[in-house]
Amino acid sequence: MGRCHSGVSVSSRRSTLARSGPPVRLPVIHTDIGEDAHRVDALLEMGSAARLAAGARQLADHGAQTVVWACTSASFVFGWHGARQQVRELSEEAGTPASSTSFAFAHAVQALGVRRVAVAATYPEDVAEHFTTFLKDSGAEVVSTRGSGIITAAEVGTWGRAEVLALTRGGDHPQAEAVLLPDTALHTAGYLTDLEVEIGKPVLTANQVTVWEGLRLLGADTPRAGLGTLFGAASGKALRQ
Repeated sequence: MGRCHSGVSVSSRRSTLARSGPPVRLPVIHTDIGEDAHRVDALLEMGSAARLAAGARQLADHGAQTVVWACTSASFVFGWHGARQQVRELSEEAGTPASSTSFAFAHAVQALGVRRVAVAATYPEDVAEHFTTFLKDSGAEVVSTRGSGIITAAEVGTWGRAEVLALTRGGDHPQAEAVLLPDTALHTAGYLTDLEVEIGKPVLTANQVTVWEGLRLLGADTPRAGLGTLFGAASGKALRQ
């Protein structure tokens, strides 16, 4: 399973996820992101076909059997249909099944069997609303969306456990059946269980769902300890594409 990632270091998160079950190789190719900015114009350029194509071909050279574009914001800003086209082009370049973190969130919500979700985003409000629209197009009911106004992935990457717990608590909603944290720059893999215990419901985070989506495409989405409710859920093989 290969990941095209938008430039931010993911080595610690990748190793945590990879150690939590049957062996799976997770090669990561860092794409040229252009400007590190949570702005719609910059995100559209970050997720452009030209930038992703080279990364997809490199993953194919690594022998990846499936590819996931590991960036939430630079996929959902294209809208549901634009993100589908992005994934189709990625699949054609890599010669394998492909997906993205945005679709991973949509599929993970379905796999959990929940409908009402809350979004706790690091992004500015206008960018977070694009994610809300994407989720609604997938069939989810978004009961609340909270942005944090952070412009760069580099700043998000400095957040530790305390900040992520605060983000999760602040973004929760009494009607939400799950809380979604959509930013692959956010370090969450080491304390997914803590997040769920803190609010008493499933929490879905970007790197978690990205790896789960790749495993799902491989037919290898078996239970894995320490990675939250999602990895203990039923197989997601028959989910809507």
